[in-house]
Amino acid sequence: MAAWLLLLPILSSLLPGGDGWHLPLASDPTLEAPAQFAMEVYNRGRHPGAAAVLQSVQGRSLKMAHGVLYSLEVTLHEPPCSPPTACKDPQSSGTLHCRFEVLDQMWAKQTLLKQDCGQPGAQHLPWSSGDQPPVPPSQGDSVQLITLFKDFLTTYNKSYANATETQRRLGIFAQNLELARQMQELDQGSAEYGVTKFSDLTEEEFRTFYLNPLLSSLPGQALRPAPPAKGPAPAAWDWRDHGAVTEVKNQGMCGSCWAFSVTGNVEGQWFLRHGTLLALSEQELVDCDTLDHACGGGLPSNAYTAIERLGGLETEKDYSYEGHKERCTFSPDKARAYINSSVDLSRDEEELAAWLAENGPISIALNAFGMQFYRRGVSHPFRPLCSPWFIDHAVLIVGYGNRLGLPFWAIKNSWGQDWGEEGYYYLYRGARACGVNAMASSAIVD
Repeated sequence: MAAWLLLLPILSSLLPGGDGWHLPLASDPTLEAPAQFAMEVYNRGRHPGAAAVLQSVQGRSLKMAHGVLYSLEVTLHEPPCSPPTACKDPQSSGTLHCRFEVLDQMWAKQTLLKQDCGQPGAQHLPWSSGDQPPVPPSQGDSVQLITLFKDFLTTYNKSYANATETQRRLGIFAQNLELARQMQELDQGSAEYGVTKFSDLTEEEFRTFYLNPLLSSLPGQALRPAPPAKGPAPAAWDWRDHGAVTEVKNQGMCGSCWAFSVTGNVEGQWFLRHGTLLALSEQELVDCDTLDHACGGGLPSNAYTAIERLGGLETEKDYSYEGHKERCTFSPDKARAYINSSVDLSRDEEELAAWLAENGPISIALNAFGMQFYRRGVSHPFRPLCSPWFIDHAVLIVGYGNRLGLPFWAIKNSWGQDWGEEGYYYLYRGARACGVNAMASSAIVD
């Protein structure tokens, strides 16, 4: 049976009167602190006697990797202004309904992302992402959700074990649509976020299967600093136009991004020194690099050391990718590329661009917050949501340029060509977005 057919009995539970949606609790102790913070921000600059008073709050929260996003619906009372100059808006006294969105991060202060207030009955902005919507959806909304989910299943050839699991994945899919919408509202670039092949995964599942938390937690091998580029960066550069980049690969459900980032860098270095573009083996590193943790994650700096110790890399054809750790079968006789050393690169993005144009693609690591639902365009996530301190994915910068006034890095990912722009991610350049400059390195081939 086609997976989407399992959705038919689910549709009725999502319509008004079904039990697929639930109203949020009117009183929840966990909402009090973010509500009080929102009120503090709301009242800043007001005379103490004219401060608005919180009357009621309801809402919901969305747990994220490094904090909690609260969507709050608040009723507040503003006392009459006396004198009128004591208030920001003397006409706003009385009962108001407000919607606040508060981001509470474990490493920073709370942030008020959105404030929308009006008289009772006024039209408000839609709710942001969270566990459940505040009111039952209309029949049209439910049908649209089912249609989107059906298209998702067909496009990415997805299927589930039974109707129970299908309904669970539909719920996750609906939550992820809301999260993608929230990211879209806060993005400062031209990126489009929406349905991707990861839209049926929880954040925890996505991080476990596809990301690499070791990048933020382990020091790795110390690398010597690279000498700076000899000249300034040209206005734009792309190594894909010069034959130094292999096709986009797919790491599968294995946290081996570190291996793909490094092999991509070595492929480029070997091409620039020897004129031959080889697709090199990530599986060799997954199996034979004892400094790293295979699908459990690793560090590019360790991988360079492993390649030197092993004596080189075999080609992907000779040592094919399996997506899980196996017995090491590397043969020095089959090594087709080697490296002599590795270097750490500047954190200055202009210097990185100059080095890249002169020396080849660069291995980097970044915060992948903006990537699960990325579809196309230049991504520039809201900085508090994509902190440079939480690096969890290794990729390869192959070029840079400017698109409709937005400077970008062209980044080769390892999630297949059916993700992003044919496997590529375009990230805003010049603002240290998502820690793109925090862990840049390269192999050296003499």
